[in-house]
Amino acid sequence: MGGDRLENKTSVSVASWSSLNARMDNRFATAFVIACVLSLISTIYMAASIGTDFWYEYRSPVQENSSDLNKSIWEDFISDEADEKTYNDALFRYNGTVGLWRRCITIPKNSHWYSPPERTESFDVVTKCMSFTLTEQFMEKFVDPGNHNSGIDLLRTYLWRCQFLLPFVSLGLMCFGALIGLCACICRSLYPTIATGILHLLAGLCTLGSVSCYVAGIELLHQKLELPENVSGEFGWSFCLACVSAPLQFMASALFIWAAHTNRKEYTLMKAYRVA
Repeated sequence: MGGDRLENKTSVSVASWSSLNARMDNRFATAFVIACVLSLISTIYMAASIGTDFWYEYRSPVQENSSDLNKSIWEDFISDEADEKTYNDALFRYNGTVGLWRRCITIPKNSHWYSPPERTESFDVVTKCMSFTLTEQFMEKFVDPGNHNSGIDLLRTYLWRCQFLLPFVSLGLMCFGALIGLCACICRSLYPTIATGILHLLAGLCTLGSVSCYVAGIELLHQKLELPENVSGEFGWSFCLACVSAPLQFMASALFIWAAHTNRKEYTLMKAYRVA
């Protein structure tokens, strides 16, 4: 009789242990998988945002003729010595788009410098882009854009640098977090999962900081250089990708940390149950 009771008690204990262990594995695995999917999507969005040229877009009336003034503006735009006011004037007039790496304008494909082309209902256009050099990325911004004697605008300078650097920091943190997450997946260890969550939290803060800096920088620029009549500007889809990436990073971070916390709590209960 005593042996049967002991055997039954042992069977119940093993069954309870297995049930608790399975529940812990399911919670951890579910949260971990969802967090990994969110992390992957946010990484793709952030990489696409960095690599495209549509953080901000200007809408202006189509410039159908190619006058000497237009020729001068185009040549100044593609010049390596173009200052902030010069290339922004071209962006305003020619449906410009701006990314973190490049600035682009749309101009007529067939340029007639000294006589306007025949007016038609539609005509071919081509996009011309110029890359921001590293020197331009870290160059000081001036109180009066284009006027080097007006003094340095420290606020706009730091905003410009932050909006360029922070997305790369964010992407790097997410990639590093993915490597640590792989270790956590293989080892099912507590600390790599927490580290992955913290890295994604920092990445989300960097992305949010970059977006905030970009918005502030654009607003300050338009206070210095007012948009011409009939010209409007709006944030583009590249900017929207960065905006969407930030909350995805925060959600992934929360799930990674929750999974680690749940795993630790259940493991503690298992140890207590085992001792009992």
